[in-house]
Amino acid sequence: MADPQVITLGCRLNTYESEVIRRNAAAAGLNDAIVVNTCAVTAEAVRQATQTIRKLRRENPSARIIVTGCAAQTEPERFAALDEVDHVIGNAEKMKAETFLGLSTDDCERVQVDDIMSVRETAGHLIDGFGSRTRAYVQVQNGCDHRCTFCIIPFGRGPSRSVPAGEVVVQIRRLAEGGCREVVLTGVDITAYGADLPGSPSLGMLVRQVLKHVPELERLRLSSIDQVETDEHLMRAIAEEERLMPHLHLSMQAGDDMILKRMKRRHSRGDSEKFCAEVRRLRPDTVFGADLIAGFPTETEEMFENSLSIVDACELTYLHVFPYSPRKGTPAARMPQVDRPVVKERAARLRAKGATALAAFLDRQAGSEVELLIEKSGLGRTRQFAEMRLPVDVAAGAMVRARVSGHDGQRLSGEVVA
Repeated sequence: MADPQVITLGCRLNTYESEVIRRNAAAAGLNDAIVVNTCAVTAEAVRQATQTIRKLRRENPSARIIVTGCAAQTEPERFAALDEVDHVIGNAEKMKAETFLGLSTDDCERVQVDDIMSVRETAGHLIDGFGSRTRAYVQVQNGCDHRCTFCIIPFGRGPSRSVPAGEVVVQIRRLAEGGCREVVLTGVDITAYGADLPGSPSLGMLVRQVLKHVPELERLRLSSIDQVETDEHLMRAIAEEERLMPHLHLSMQAGDDMILKRMKRRHSRGDSEKFCAEVRRLRPDTVFGADLIAGFPTETEEMFENSLSIVDACELTYLHVFPYSPRKGTPAARMPQVDRPVVKERAARLRAKGATALAAFLDRQAGSEVELLIEKSGLGRTRQFAEMRLPVDVAAGAMVRARVSGHDGQRLSGEVVA
């Protein structure tokens, strides 16, 4: 019998949690199962989940199809109505070994989705990092207490909850001792880290603890952060900790103050510009990525131009562009909508702007020497997260010095320095 399959849609956090699901499903003997771990960040993500499920059923007529993840949590009835689906389980349930043990019996419920907003604990599985010997991800936080008007994710993930720093340190030490050279701290809203823990430690305090107590870890990286929530300890770590990578991905969403206000974001355009300038003052080699939404309700051309211009104002390098799509149950879905062709056209312009910004950054690397962590043979990443192709095979997990000779618009090319 084949091992259970887990199909992951969406974010790094889903990818992380799919590893837990895979282990629990295998331990329960669900070898005929296909688990689809869905995303709900956009209406398109939910539509793609439905398409994926139907395709899987056509290709695997006898398999048991189990649907979970954020879309299953927020719209369980949608997936329960699909003939192709055998079981629907919620985001809390998917992380429990007993859920999959129950699914191995004949009398389990078809739909198991409880109230995610009542979840308060962060169980031990949340610190069981995964990845390769090159890079591992460690989930330090889950859930979100904010209510951005476009976002359904808090209703899929529940309230913010954090893993105690001591447990995070133990896990990362184990990974480093096993040969892992880079760890990424991940979660839904990691800059909210610690508010629910005794003493209210911050993300910056966690970073300092990890780097202090795991000296053998060579690289520590952060997943997406909310720049307005950064604390003084994190800013000091950015300035002083060489092993904290000079690459920050910002939950920016827009560059226009009125749109940010209507999104119910907690920062202004000026806050973003001030943050990026301050980080560059502290750590001049820092590179920024950002999430940006195109075509948010009520967005005029002038407002959109402000989002375009923030790419230059903050010197953004890596853009994740999302064309806005209304999510049922969110305030933004009830606001005056931008025509879909206009939304798509603006998203395309924003992506083109991002491609130009990335190419300009890669141009500036020509002739420089960089430290590469090899992810797979001949392909590695710099400290600033740029991909680089080498003409020779180098084993995954190796750390090498390389000289940049050029790029193809997306990744650097060069040679190993002897």
